[in-house]
Parts: sequence; C-alpha cells; structure tokens
Amino acid sequence: MKKTGRPNFIVFLTDQQRWDSTGVHGNPLGLTPNFDAMAAGGTHAFNAFTCQPVCGPARSCLQTGLYATTTGCYCNGAVPQPGQKMLGHYFRQAGYSTGYIGKWHLANQDPVPVGQRGGYQHWLAANLLEMTSDSYRCDVFDEKNNPVRLPGYRVDGLTDAAIRFVDANRQNPFFLFLSFLEPHQQNHLDNYPAPEGYRQQYQGRWMPADLEELGGVAARHLGGYWGMVKRLDEALGRIRDALKSLALTDNTVILFTSDHGCHFKTRNDEFKRSCHESSIRVPTALYGGPFTGGGQLRQLVSLIDLAPTLLDAAGIAVPRAMQGRSLLPLLRGRSPAWPQEVFVQISESQVGRAIRTHQWKYGVTAPDKDGWKDSQADQYVEQYLYDLEADPAELNNLAGAKSHLDIAQELKGRLLARMVRAGETKPIIRPAPRA
Repeated sequence: MKKTGRPNFIVFLTDQQRWDSTGVHGNPLGLTPNFDAMAAGGTHAFNAFTCQPVCGPARSCLQTGLYATTTGCYCNGAVPQPGQKMLGHYFRQAGYSTGYIGKWHLANQDPVPVGQRGGYQHWLAANLLEMTSDSYRCDVFDEKNNPVRLPGYRVDGLTDAAIRFVDANRQNPFFLFLSFLEPHQQNHLDNYPAPEGYRQQYQGRWMPADLEELGGVAARHLGGYWGMVKRLDEALGRIRDALKSLALTDNTVILFTSDHGCHFKTRNDEFKRSCHESSIRVPTALYGGPFTGGGQLRQLVSLIDLAPTLLDAAGIAVPRAMQGRSLLPLLRGRSPAWPQEVFVQISESQVGRAIRTHQWKYGVTAPDKDGWKDSQADQYVEQYLYDLEADPAELNNLAGAKSHLDIAQELKGRLLARMVRAGETKPIIRPAPRA
C-alpha cells in the first residue's frame, strides 16, 4: 500500500501509573520530561480518568469505547463477547497496518488465540505479561504463537520492537498499540523492579500527600515505582526520536495514557480497585495531527472517550453504539455539551460505582454482592463523599454528614442517571449512616 495523507497512530499505554507521577501534575522529581513536552506541545487531557480501575476491564473499555458491563469484561479473566469489535478491527478494515506489542489481558490463555487478538495483524504480545516475563526477561509470543525473548529491560525490549514495527511500516498508514506492564508491580516478587540503579535515585524522596498521610506500602515501593516511570518516559522519548528520524512526527498521532492508577495499599489490601484519585486519575496526552497545539483540556475525560477520539482523528466513522465521545470537537472550536462528571464502575474488590465532578467524588457499594461474580447490583449503599477542592487527598469522608446531605442527594441523582445511560438497570441507593 502506498503512503497516503492519513495519519499514523501509536497508543503508548502504561499500567497502573498515577497522574501525579508527571511533572505537569506537580511531581518535582523530573521523571517525565518527554511526557511533559508532549502535553505542552500537544493536547493535554488535564482531568483524565479510567472508567474501571483494574487491568482487563479498563483495557476492554479502551479497545471498544464501551463500558465493561457492556462488553462483559467487568473483571480480570473475562473475554469480550464473540464478535465484539475493537480498535484493531476498525483500523484494519480502514486499510491500516495494525500491530499490538506488549500486555493484552483480554484473553483466557497464553499464547493468545488469533480469534482473541482484537483484530490486530502484527502480534508480539502476551496475555499476562507479568506471568510470562520478568523485568529483565521479556517473553512474548508472535503471530504464530512462537515464544520470543526480547533482550534488555522489559520496557526497552518492547520499545525496540515498536520502533522496528514503525520502521517496517513507514510507507503505510499504521496503527500500533504499545502496551507496557510498567509501572505495575511484578506479581511474583510483590515489588516494583526498576532498571538497575534507578530505585536508588528516587527512594526516600518526594511522596504525594495521600501516601504521606496514609502510608500503605509506599515507603517500601515508591523508589522502584518512580524509577519505572522514569524508564517509561525515556521509552516515550525514543519513540518520538524514531518518528523524527523517519520524518513521521507531523503525520503520527501519539496517545499516552494508563489503564488506572495506584494507591499502594492505602485504600484496600492491594493497589487499585477503588474510586479514589490515586486509583482512577491517569496521565493522558495526545500529540500529532489535529492534536498538536491543542492546549490543555480542563473537561473531565474518561478512558472510554479515547477509542472514539482515535477513530474520529483517522476519519473512521465512530459507531453509534460507542458509549464514549470524541475529544476532537473540543479542539475544533465547537462547544458540545460535555458531561460534567466521569462515571466509574468498580469490580473485584467490590461491586461499586462512582462519579467524579470538578469538585466532588461520590461513591456507592453493594455490600451483599461479589465483585468477581456480579457485574452490577439492584441495591447500593453510599460509601464515599469527598470535597476535592477542600480535601484533594481524600482524607475526610463526608458520606452521611448532616452538613452534606443535600449535595449527596444531588450526586446520587447524577450517578443514577449515568448508570442508566451506561445500560444498567436503575438501582436503589441507600443513604450512608448519619455521621
């Protein structure tokens, strides 16, 4: 296929990366100069959130533009419904060369069968990368399910493979999805193994306010976590350098985002699966094509909005069934009625729901339901209410407080409306005990 004027696309997805790991969100450690430059020169979704703070469900939302309860992937290990179209299908049908490199987490086995690969042609991935590999042993599988070991630190091995894909497809319009495991913990170690020497640079230094107050395992893990973030940002710089060397910068859209954040066992007994900012707020920016010079978006953006945004930027019709919406109208001077809250579905640790507005966080849970077995519930109880302007670290839960009953009632109505709009049956939400 001859090269056309259509833009290329690279999705750079990290795993479990907090928004405040970046300089543009106040991190003082200098971890992300490449992301910060991309956000400053491109389009920075300043208020970006996952719609499902756990790996597999979040990835299903990003690939489909549908909520996890719609795809059926509301917990890890679930597989999308047969025939469910994903980004790989849409771009491939539009004539793009499509590639997937890294962690998948939307299949039920490794190697991933062809029918569970989301329509991607080039394949160099593992379903559970944290199980098939280690920080200095990156084992993935190719299109024929042959095992492939990529040399170097895992971030670097995947980045090398991505640069080879870009070079090989530079004459074609391509769509590459590059999915890292970092800065997620290495499960069998219960640790955050940064590259050699990186943890020592950041151990015992700056700590976000919520972790400073609540502790968890942050003191033990944060140095390695910051070191992994640093190496990811260096990988982003390498990708951008490769595009520049191939004269592809102007015609290639890069989307940087993460599937969810990390609270370091401060909100439950693991690292995510809660409605708190540390779990749901993620760094997100786009650069290239229509996104260059787009500035900072202050609207509340959800992970579910990114699939329609990519399709829209490629000139591919956005399916009416998609439950997110494209960001492009915000950049084109139009003023669509943009939602004033993001909606979050929470599974596994609980059957929970939440909305996040510019000021408020309101969350409910279904105490009699199993978050691994039940995708939704007919009754919930108010669990959290935070005033994010007065309490950005979410240390003072106002659920049940007499002073905030009116705002809780208003937010309950907004949450119920979002649940119904997402295709859920309208439930009963019972008030929190009076504080």
